[in-house]
Amino acid sequence: MSVTVRAKILILMGVSGCGKSTIARLLADELGWPLLEGDEFHSLANIAKMRGGVPLSDTDRLPWLDAIAGHLAQWRGAGGAGIVTCSALKRRYRARLVADCKDAWFVYLKGSPDLIRSRLVKRLGHFMPVDLLESQFAALEEPDSGERAITVPVAGSPVEIIGEIVSRIPHLA
Repeated sequence: MSVTVRAKILILMGVSGCGKSTIARLLADELGWPLLEGDEFHSLANIAKMRGGVPLSDTDRLPWLDAIAGHLAQWRGAGGAGIVTCSALKRRYRARLVADCKDAWFVYLKGSPDLIRSRLVKRLGHFMPVDLLESQFAALEEPDSGERAITVPVAGSPVEIIGEIVSRIPHLA
């Protein structure tokens, strides 16, 4: 008999500009869950690199991923729930984030390069330049059937996106 575990941690993932922060804030309000903005865990060196148009390497990303994973472990240890934003572009990054956490689900916010580029051009005050978008799509490994993940298109309104997330994550609705 298969038992579906209640989702307690949602990781909103995808390339820069896909709407992770916007959707996460609204979803956190909807569910009454705490929100962790993954960008806040980047080192100053990583932020400077990205601002300068240099893509992060796997080595650059590991301390960032470990910091986020540590916070998720605290939530799990306390029996809490939460939402985190993190690009989590590669499968090994996602595995590192959740390790043995059976109650974590990834929500891949998927958009076309043209749609995402149009959003990034309008975005103000973020360290991620539009020029790095191509490198993000190049690094992206979309979640596969072996991962606890759903794919949600981002062309709709935030209300539509949140509705789809809530209806598709096990025992969330």
